[in-house]
Amino acid sequence: MSHFVQILVQIAQFLLSLSILVFLHEMGHFLLAKLFHTRVEKFYIFFNPWFSLFKKKLGDTEYGIGWLPLGGYVKISGMIDESMDKEAMKQPPKSYEFRSKPAYQRLLIMIGGVLVNFVLALVIYSFILYTWGEQYLPAKNAKYGIMCDSVALDMGLKNGDMILSVDNKEVDRFHSIFHDIIVDNVSSIQVRRDGIIVDIPVSDEHIAPLLKSTEFIHPRFPFIIEDYQKESPAREAGLQIEDQVIGINGKEIQFFDEFRDELAGLKSQEISVNVLREGEKLEYNLTTTSDAAIGVLVRPSSRFFELKRVEYTFLEAVPAGISKGFSRASSYLKQLKLIVTPKTKAYEQLGGFIKIGSIFSKTWNWQLFWEMTALLSIILAIMNLLPIPALDGGHVMFLLYEIVSGRKPGDKFMEYAQIAGMGLLLLLLLYANGNDVVQIFRK
Repeated sequence: MSHFVQILVQIAQFLLSLSILVFLHEMGHFLLAKLFHTRVEKFYIFFNPWFSLFKKKLGDTEYGIGWLPLGGYVKISGMIDESMDKEAMKQPPKSYEFRSKPAYQRLLIMIGGVLVNFVLALVIYSFILYTWGEQYLPAKNAKYGIMCDSVALDMGLKNGDMILSVDNKEVDRFHSIFHDIIVDNVSSIQVRRDGIIVDIPVSDEHIAPLLKSTEFIHPRFPFIIEDYQKESPAREAGLQIEDQVIGINGKEIQFFDEFRDELAGLKSQEISVNVLREGEKLEYNLTTTSDAAIGVLVRPSSRFFELKRVEYTFLEAVPAGISKGFSRASSYLKQLKLIVTPKTKAYEQLGGFIKIGSIFSKTWNWQLFWEMTALLSIILAIMNLLPIPALDGGHVMFLLYEIVSGRKPGDKFMEYAQIAGMGLLLLLLLYANGNDVVQIFRK
């Protein structure tokens, strides 16, 4: 599959996921508005400045699809929202308008979208677990230890370390180690090194480089050739798939990272490679590529590790899915805390549509698609609850003030707050997508 086709597949998955989430989010507002006999003038998936891709009026409501995939909206009569319909607000309140309803009804209408998104995530996670179960690498089964990138090495970790615990809490899943170090504010990592337990301190200064790390740690594994790259000096020299590389330039190696480290810097140079093929040791000479590679593909596949698989009945999947949803929400809240903590520089990793789209699989995979949709549903719910005017959370903030104080904010104040909120959201949008562009040029 070409790189262009892979990008199209990612875009298609992103747009489908976004369409589902926006439709159901706005449906949450719509249904609660209808429940309280509040008129909804428009129901749109995506925004429609200047024109719509589709629209049709049924009853009091115009239903449509916009062309700008930045979200969606329902326009509720008698409400100061992104439509900024000031003329309608100058008219006397009508019984079917939002502003005429009791505060608790207006509050429920405003949190309807968030509730739907969060419940949707719990439902999706439950069905994922019921349909596909779970498969993961227990940390204790990474029997060769870890491979480290430069960030991990600077922290004090070493290739071959066996990670035992984080803050003295036993690690279950290998691939949750990086996440736990980042979001749980850990102070130390415990590893077994040469038969001795070593305590590796983690400080706040490590968080910024960790967030920029794309490799950090991986399970260590022997170097067995899985496939060839397009440019492959190894294939031309006679190395075969399933060969185990055991030496380079006369130096014995056991693991892939040892070969990688020995190869570093050897650009367009002749080297000798020793392999083990069906019990026979062989030696080949080849010339490396201009980026110091030999043109083969390797991966830490299940041939090296015993993976754990968990199957769920429907009755088991529901509570497990709910637990997973709450865990993901808790994790995202902790990540937001990192973003507003300047010393972590997490704000530098804030991404826009390109970054979000890139997390989808390059081939269509329904399990991964629903995993990402559930995660984005939680993110959408939490982001919409932020107390920023123009977001649901901003309206909720003012409604809670009204309920507690008994005083309703004035329409003029709400107009100014809405404008300020929209301006702030626009700046955040430009910053996040600007970060995406900067990251592209840095590659």
